[in-house]
Amino acid sequence: MNYKKLIRSQKLRLKILKSIDFLPDILMIKLQYKISTGRKLNIKEPRRFTEKIQWYKLNYRDPLMVKCSDKYEVREYISSKGYSDILVPLYGVYNTAEEINFEELPNQFVLKTTNGSHTNIICEDKSTLDIEATKNKLNNWLTAWEGKVGREWAYYGIKPKIICEKLLEKDQNNDLIDYKFFCFNGKPFSLYVIVERYLKDGIKLGIFDTEFNKLSYHRDDIPELKKSINKPEKFEEMLEIAKDLSQDFPHVRVDLYNINGKIYFGELTFYTGSGYHGYSPDEFDYILGERFHIPAQIK
Repeated sequence: MNYKKLIRSQKLRLKILKSIDFLPDILMIKLQYKISTGRKLNIKEPRRFTEKIQWYKLNYRDPLMVKCSDKYEVREYISSKGYSDILVPLYGVYNTAEEINFEELPNQFVLKTTNGSHTNIICEDKSTLDIEATKNKLNNWLTAWEGKVGREWAYYGIKPKIICEKLLEKDQNNDLIDYKFFCFNGKPFSLYVIVERYLKDGIKLGIFDTEFNKLSYHRDDIPELKKSINKPEKFEEMLEIAKDLSQDFPHVRVDLYNINGKIYFGELTFYTGSGYHGYSPDEFDYILGERFHIPAQIK
């Protein structure tokens, strides 16, 4: 069941979640998992990847995850690993939208909050940007209800800010392909390849192995990528970056871009889809789960 289709208004969804924010994390997670997947959550002996994501939320408490979930603070972590050259150029960091001097910004840029998902404003032509509306939207994101929507622990301690980054160029197909590497204890296992984000028909997602062979699995909530995609330049270097950036965690997804061989860092994600999505065939949930080794000392 996709509750987002049943309740299309994000504002209403948040209102409903806020009304039951008093529920303990374990009860809320069990409820959301059941509503989203139709299955009862096995949290004591999780086998599925989506179940282990719920365990991760509830039990794994590494402060480094908070730093790496913050879209600004993570830059320091990437630099400490020797990869400052893959960081997207930064134009500014702000506590409020009023601090942004739009006159000093280039014609194209991206504004985003440091603790949100889908809280991005893409400006391709500053002359057409409604600055007041942009400020209002950013400030609303900063002051929005800070409830535990997905009960994702790593986001709890982030102080929201606004960052402004360079707008990455699109390719010859007017696309910016997203490569999302699923890594377990420093070992990349598979990746999502997301295309057509900016095209009329919307995004498509394919699942590939680390040899860049497309696998016969797909995510239920995102249309499947069916067309052929070439292996990007310097793909082995991308794998090495994903390996290095994931060494410190039982599981993390390392998101990268590759523009004509120039690699850029996207983000680190610990709770893909909040663990509330499905795969077809269903066995892929178990295949990923087998790679996700829960630390024995905190079982």
